Amino acid sequence: MGFGMESIGRYRIIKVLGKGATATVYLCHDPENDREVAVKLIDFGIDGSAMSRRMRKLFQNEGMVSQRMNHPNIVRVFDAVVEEGRAYLAMEYIKGFSLEDCIRVDKLMPMHRVIGIIFKCCMALDSAYRQGIIHRDIKPANIMVTEDDEPKIADFGLALNLSKNMDRDSTFIMGVGSPAYMSPEQIKGYQLNQKTDLYSLGVVLFQLLTGRLPFRAANQATLIYRIINTDAPKITALNPNLPDALDPIIRKALEKDLYSRYKNGAEFAKDLSTVRFQILDEDDTELDNKHFEILRKMDFFTEFENIELWEVLRVAVWRDIAPKVAIIREGERNKMFGLIVSGYAEVSIESKVLCRLGPGEVVGEVAYLHPTSNVRHASVVTLEPVLFVEINASALSLSSEELMERMRNTLLGRMIKRLREVNRIAAAQGLPAVEPGTGSLSGTGRSQPGGLDLELSPM
Repeated sequence: MGFGMESIGRYRIIKVLGKGATATVYLCHDPENDREVAVKLIDFGIDGSAMSRRMRKLFQNEGMVSQRMNHPNIVRVFDAVVEEGRAYLAMEYIKGFSLEDCIRVDKLMPMHRVIGIIFKCCMALDSAYRQGIIHRDIKPANIMVTEDDEPKIADFGLALNLSKNMDRDSTFIMGVGSPAYMSPEQIKGYQLNQKTDLYSLGVVLFQLLTGRLPFRAANQATLIYRIINTDAPKITALNPNLPDALDPIIRKALEKDLYSRYKNGAEFAKDLSTVRFQILDEDDTELDNKHFEILRKMDFFTEFENIELWEVLRVAVWRDIAPKVAIIREGERNKMFGLIVSGYAEVSIESKVLCRLGPGEVVGEVAYLHPTSNVRHASVVTLEPVLFVEINASALSLSSEELMERMRNTLLGRMIKRLREVNRIAAAQGLPAVEPGTGSLSGTGRSQPGGLDLELSPM
């Protein structure tokens, strides 16, 4: 369907923008208004099957609903045409990207941009709700962003028109949406109101700020169980660089209890605006890239994949530490560890110097690796200004299994190397060793006196 076509209705095809299971979106030219439009073409099939009837109904709903929407942050629909076996929507063409491009840990946007975009989405959903419409499938792929950072919510095809009780005659509506972004009440199949969209937008906000979903699982059944029964981790636990003020906002958006969740988009937006005023409007991307390059050049991170290094950056805090400041104190309890980027620090036990640590060296890894104890057995004090990358251990414990394993193995390798060095120094202070005799250790004979006096029995 659609192969070799030159136009759809009055719209001349320029190129294909995207392809889904049932729809293809084309970039077209609208000669009547001399503008570029995105045309979504849906093939119903002409078999008159239940699926084709559902598709037609869903499509008519999208056309009707979308044409009623007139908000700067909702994709405009200009035209909806149903024909035999197919239908198409002509929509505003958005030059830009979808938020799906910004949810990976190595592709995150600076926080002030994220909050600005979600703020506008809250207001758009508020406007839709005031017209009696809820979206029901809010996810990153359905939020486009223009070149000047204006979000545009797309795909009101699954939208529920609250003025007509569509649920009564359209059981097929059940099962729409993407499970990872669905509210608990949507998963349970309860009657929905505008709060379901605010929950899904809360999930999108969580993902844009941390590079991961609030609920993760190896399979869908476990994912659904977690969405219904467990609390999401705090975002500041996943990314210590985020302001604490965001935690209660996301917690309220992701409330399982409808009475405690945000009542409407305006209320959600109002809380977000208070955080916005605390933000220095600087672009963190440049700083992130600079920090990434610094870590990439360090020996410690040689084996780390780029994506793992971006994860490290999300759970790390960069500290400029003045001279004679204790990074770690003997007797303290914590699992913080990190790396010296520049400068030197001194390690001591009971006020006696053990060694000096310089650029690229790890600090505090023993307590992090210890399976049962987090007590510090040495102090580390800066000798000069030190740039220190502190890795937040509790945030690391919530990161990917690949990163945790890589970090543990790299730290163990470093610790064993240090232990061997300490053994070598200790041995230099020791008594002369017993010289081995000329015998060899074998399965049949005894070693000569002076060697190991033992007999190996065959298995």
